[in-house]
Amino acid sequence: MKRFGFRPRHAVAAAVLPAVAAVAGIVHASGSRALSVAEIEAAQAAWGEGIVRIGSAMLSDGDPASVAREHIASLYAYEHGPVLFKPTKAAQDQFRGSFDEALSYFVGGSIAEDSGFALQPWTRVRFENEAVRVHGDTASAMGNYYFTTTDGTEVKVEYTFGYVADDAGNPRIYLHHSSLPYNG
Repeated sequence: MKRFGFRPRHAVAAAVLPAVAAVAGIVHASGSRALSVAEIEAAQAAWGEGIVRIGSAMLSDGDPASVAREHIASLYAYEHGPVLFKPTKAAQDQFRGSFDEALSYFVGGSIAEDSGFALQPWTRVRFENEAVRVHGDTASAMGNYYFTTTDGTEVKVEYTFGYVADDAGNPRIYLHHSSLPYNG
């Protein structure tokens, strides 16, 4: 796993993602400390565990929407400014700029094409970072993540996440772009 040391083809992403945070109007906590690679990896693990919990809640006749609300509230930066969210299985309404649109993507609801991505259910989510780059109180990560189905099949998805430190210094997702690998 590479953590820093971008190869030349990554130089554009390294230069562009901090600018995306600035243009998006992300509110930075004044005087916040720098994020760390370990914190980003922990946030990724929490994100994957949250996706699994949402599906588990559905299987156990629980309340997957409540679990999804907590997942979004604790990991995304909707309270801190615009979130640039382009989920994997979104075709007609490709971008989810509001909390409610993200909720619809994860558990179904207000957007007609949404059947609830997190309701699959998935049994595991594993991140494989191509690189993680920390920029003070923002960070970016890009790579593949793998979603395991109930029969043990892994589904590979490409992702780019951008993080910003909240007022407590915790990483929050302000950029989430994921897509299925090119199949030409």
